[in-house]
Amino acid sequence: MNRRQLLLATPVVAAAPWRVSAQAPRKLQVVASFSILADIVREVAGDAADVSSLVGANADAHVYEPRPSDLQRLARADLVVVNGLGFEGWIERLVRTSGYRGPVVVASDGITPRRLGRALDPHAWQSLVHAQRYVDNVRAALERAAPAQAAQVRARAAAYTARLVELDAECRAAFDTVPRERRRIISSHDAFGYLGDAYGLTLLAPRGWSTDADPSAAEFAALIRQVRQQKALALFVENISDRRLVERIAQETGARVGGTLYSDALSLPGTEADSYLRLVRHNVQTISGALRAALTAAASATPLR
Repeated sequence: MNRRQLLLATPVVAAAPWRVSAQAPRKLQVVASFSILADIVREVAGDAADVSSLVGANADAHVYEPRPSDLQRLARADLVVVNGLGFEGWIERLVRTSGYRGPVVVASDGITPRRLGRALDPHAWQSLVHAQRYVDNVRAALERAAPAQAAQVRARAAAYTARLVELDAECRAAFDTVPRERRRIISSHDAFGYLGDAYGLTLLAPRGWSTDADPSAAEFAALIRQVRQQKALALFVENISDRRLVERIAQETGARVGGTLYSDALSLPGTEADSYLRLVRHNVQTISGALRAALTAAASATPLR
């Protein structure tokens, strides 16, 4: 190669490092504690992060038993996002054991929780208003962790919040079709209190805020009396729970089983509640539809005078 050929070739060789430096930044590795939270984080992060969930679809985070692979995922993470409010009783020890030293983002920070004595109701995501706080906390954490992607993250968070506001209006319209005094339901465990507060539902459940213990015989008998007194119109099983307890209540009280609700986990990909927005819409449509059906059935059974 002569000198002229060498000089012409030099800029091509020098350009290669420039192209390498212009590559997109490495995606953040984010681990969320459960599937609903992971979906919210994905919606806000977009291409800025790869998001995985410790507790998967149709799984119960209340009684989850961590696996060795969870330790490995946490050790490789750049960011960990948890619900808080005592929902993941196992997460603090898991994070400590994994050796993870990065930030732990509590998505529910700033929310005023429902209380019973000193106990907190952890299911704050069942309120679309509270979900907006989740989005804001996640957005702030992602901006700190990936400042180069901050503009994208802010735009995605704003767009997702607008969808939450729109869905909230849709839910209110659905429940407006049922008289407030007739919005009485039973679910497998007391996971829908925030939903009830938002839309005027009265909720009964054989289990409390956690699924880690079945009701005693006395508690079950008290619930049956309460269901009969308050004339709850519909019962619902949950995707994370054994349906036999709810079916027994139906047999004892004559209340109708109105379908499946998604409380603490998404459904499998490609099914009816595989995202947070689809979960909320499914639950509201299922509850309001079952209540309307029960009212129609009761009206048709009433003899004309």
